[in-house]
Amino acid sequence: MTAATPPDQTGRAAPSGVSEPQTELQRRRWYALAIMSIGSFMTPFDATIVAVALAKMGDSIHLSYSEALWIQAAYLLVASVLLIPVGRLADSRRPIVFNYAGTIVFAVGSVVAGLASGGALMIVGRCIQGAGGAFMFSTASGVITAAFPPSQRGRALGLNVMAVYVGLTLGPVIGGLIVSNHSWRWIYFINVPIAIATVAGGWKLLGAEARDRKASPRVGARPDWAGAGLVGAALIALFVPLTQSPIWGWGTARTIVPLILTVVFLVAFVLVERRMREPMLPLGLLTKNPAFAAGNSAALLNYLAVFAVTTLTAVYLEMVQGLSPKHTGLLLLMQPVLMAVLSPFTGRLSDRVGSRSLAFLGMLLVAGGMVQLGFVTGAPGRVLFALATIGVGMALFSAPNISAVMGSVDRSQLNLASGFLATMRFAGQGLSIAMLGSIAASRLGAVGAKIIFLGQKGSAAYVPAFADGYRTAMFVGAALALVGAILSWLARPKLNG
Repeated sequence: MTAATPPDQTGRAAPSGVSEPQTELQRRRWYALAIMSIGSFMTPFDATIVAVALAKMGDSIHLSYSEALWIQAAYLLVASVLLIPVGRLADSRRPIVFNYAGTIVFAVGSVVAGLASGGALMIVGRCIQGAGGAFMFSTASGVITAAFPPSQRGRALGLNVMAVYVGLTLGPVIGGLIVSNHSWRWIYFINVPIAIATVAGGWKLLGAEARDRKASPRVGARPDWAGAGLVGAALIALFVPLTQSPIWGWGTARTIVPLILTVVFLVAFVLVERRMREPMLPLGLLTKNPAFAAGNSAALLNYLAVFAVTTLTAVYLEMVQGLSPKHTGLLLLMQPVLMAVLSPFTGRLSDRVGSRSLAFLGMLLVAGGMVQLGFVTGAPGRVLFALATIGVGMALFSAPNISAVMGSVDRSQLNLASGFLATMRFAGQGLSIAMLGSIAASRLGAVGAKIIFLGQKGSAAYVPAFADGYRTAMFVGAALALVGAILSWLARPKLNG
């Protein structure tokens, strides 16, 4: 008699004659997925939990409007600069070690931000969090890919993406509950026990990784630190005048000079990347692959248009309409919930009807939702409906857009394409806070931009000015989404073998 084929880790019998590789990490693959998904949850969770707490923080430590924007965007900008270099560095070494190091760094940044007595120190804490987030986010997918066989990999990565959406969903709600019932500082301190539990609970994975690496060492690409530095310099040079323009004014040298430096840094980046053997962002993918360029540009415009909606709408609901942080968080829940519920269906739908039309329709709905927010004058129900429209649009856009981008490259370039797309996402999110935030504050003037978060201590006179700026920001975001819709239509993927 022939011996029965032993079951795999899911309990199902492996096909006869097929032997799945069983490294130690693969034997612990579901446990590894759970640990990696905690970090995938924490990074978007912390990006959104802060939004509903800005008004309380501003009243407590006297934040200016530009400081509030920096608190949101510094986290994203640092992560966007480090994402690809750290990912490449970790791939040639031990990704789980890098992931845990990022978790610890993230916790340290959380403590710094939570103890901050002013905006400057909180921004430093957020930068530290961003660095830790880059370590976690850039390594999670690689660890999961290495741990799971191809037959289970899609399911595992899908569950990991679900953790991202759960983080986006719970951030505003938990943030609102914390701020309404406890000190706002706990929106940061809550990360510390999660980080400790993650590292302690996943400690045995380190030994598994070390033994697997010893048995099968790998050599990865060198990080392009020069390219990363130039991208970081360009983003900072662009972000500073955008956030400070309500105070400095658009015609001053302090605003104009950094904008000129942004162009200089970007030109230098292109020149450096063209000479690098292993560049941070291979420019050939953009110049020689129109579908890849269009899909990534659409993603950049999507996040540029949408990401600031949560922060600016939270400020609008609390400062203009007088809602509590708790009720604000519940209203903001609508958009990410619809994204989380509908995205798996739109992903499967794109396999049947193609990605281009769905991404195009999604961006049109995003534009429509932002126009609705621009015309909002009172009832929270109208805000809820507008956020629902944006949520449906994001669900229609996100998975099909990823499919279009990944379908436009050869199989040998999948990891590179994934990193490129993630960089567009983080950069778009950070620039969204800067660009739309500065537009929302454009009518406040220097004094209003400094005191808008001070509640009853002087900001009431500037609330109408912020409301007008908020409407303009939503209309600009809608225009960006329309351009993204056009680019989505142009992002026709090729078929890969």
